[in-house]
Amino acid sequence: MKTEILLGDEAVALGAMHAGIAGAFSYPGTPATEILEYIGSVNHKFRAGNGRKPVVATWSANEKVAYEEALGMSYAGKRALISMKHVGLNVAADPFMSSALTGANGGLVLAVADDPGMHSSQNEQDSRFYAQFARIPAYEPSDQQEAYYLTLEAFEQSERLGLPIMIRLVTRLAHGRGNVKVLEHGKNESSIGVMKESADWTLMPVNARRRFQRLVDASAKIQSMADESTHNVLTLAGRRGIICSGIAYGYVLENVGPATDVSTLKITQYPLPVKKIQQLVEHCDEITVIEDGYPFIEGHLRGVLGVPGKTINGRFTDHLPMTGELTPDIVREALGLEPHEARDREIDLGNRPPRLCNGCPHIDSYGAMLEALKPYPGAVVFGDIGCYTLGALPPYNAIQSCVDMGASIGMARGAALGGVHPSCAVIGDSTFTHSGLSALLGAAHENTNMTVFILDNATVAMTGGQEALATGDEFVTLVRGLGVDPHHVKTIVPLPKEHEQNVRIIREEIDYQELSVVILARACVQIKRPGVKK
Repeated sequence: MKTEILLGDEAVALGAMHAGIAGAFSYPGTPATEILEYIGSVNHKFRAGNGRKPVVATWSANEKVAYEEALGMSYAGKRALISMKHVGLNVAADPFMSSALTGANGGLVLAVADDPGMHSSQNEQDSRFYAQFARIPAYEPSDQQEAYYLTLEAFEQSERLGLPIMIRLVTRLAHGRGNVKVLEHGKNESSIGVMKESADWTLMPVNARRRFQRLVDASAKIQSMADESTHNVLTLAGRRGIICSGIAYGYVLENVGPATDVSTLKITQYPLPVKKIQQLVEHCDEITVIEDGYPFIEGHLRGVLGVPGKTINGRFTDHLPMTGELTPDIVREALGLEPHEARDREIDLGNRPPRLCNGCPHIDSYGAMLEALKPYPGAVVFGDIGCYTLGALPPYNAIQSCVDMGASIGMARGAALGGVHPSCAVIGDSTFTHSGLSALLGAAHENTNMTVFILDNATVAMTGGQEALATGDEFVTLVRGLGVDPHHVKTIVPLPKEHEQNVRIIREEIDYQELSVVILARACVQIKRPGVKK
């Protein structure tokens, strides 16, 4: 063993490489981005030093595609890792849910990074509900060390059970560093051969019913594994109990330490270890449930009517806030402990809201759009997810929505059909290839009276500059191929010197009473820095 200092994301990535994966698939999304980035950064060095071929590490068009690519690799008998943020699992939910029925051939592990507190996300959803929904096992590491070795174990469990396995991280663990003892070399690329029972992976109703019954029948074994797991640690002591999971376990330790008068249950492996929970409940009079995310454990423990004769504290009782991420101080208060002494000196940092970089092409894009839209007081501009979402803030106030990846085009079409004019959509290059194509296809088929602005900055800028799947002239080809009138597919360069001409072109396309697409193409200023790959 050797020790490395790793992010939680990096610990998962290295654990997967040491488990012998053949491929890793993802779409950039904070706080999960660093998983694939780490694999890409150490790939050749890691493999070359061990005489093995590099792992296939690829950014996919979106999370659904990433999951399907990994599922295909599993079918081929190779181990595969999929990583994404929590809302990305919404996009991948279709293959994810069905993969619980097909099962896994080569080990298949899904690493999902949730974002309590919404540091970079549009909601706080808790991926543990997805694992329960799909009836698959899940792990929730409490630190970087567990993130590493639970990933190793997850691949073994996946092949043993013939099921995908989820690893759930949260932002503070994903982006926090810690000492991790790791293997010197890890396992050679694993292969168990191409799937032989193709009917098991062909989910026609006759096969799907059989495979679902198989999944239901496996529930008892999966439950028994969680009940007996050494990762779920029960310590019975005093009549006051604490149930905690994930990073919250560290917060409990920080505040309680090795207390001998408190009973604890640390939950790391799901489904919920019912027997150990029952033992704790029987032993204790009062139980506080501490978990980062939704009240998943607490909700199951409390049920509909609660536990007669027992006091249960948590988010439902306002001992913990119902929204946002936990901190050691929040946990301390929930446990009824005296607050730490206030610091001698408080530093009052001014509010520093995010903003577009100096020289960002989106600044000139919004400048031209806003100027062009001045004569239209009823205009609505539907936004999307990316750096350009910051256009919702002053001084631009340029967009009126941001809901989910690719929503801008569909919402603009719906508003246009509802009588809004001009109805406009603003979408970035990567978001367009992620989930804007199908919406534009529908708009082109009906030739809806709306204007779509594609902001092409030639990179996935918001998550650190990953490669975009299309840029430049490729967008013209894509858009025309979807059926948009070639005469109303315009490319302009958002620069101050082109401002007047750009305003004129945009206004002409807005006045056009059918579908038009304006591509504003200029590379992100970050990828043009010396030493940064374009």
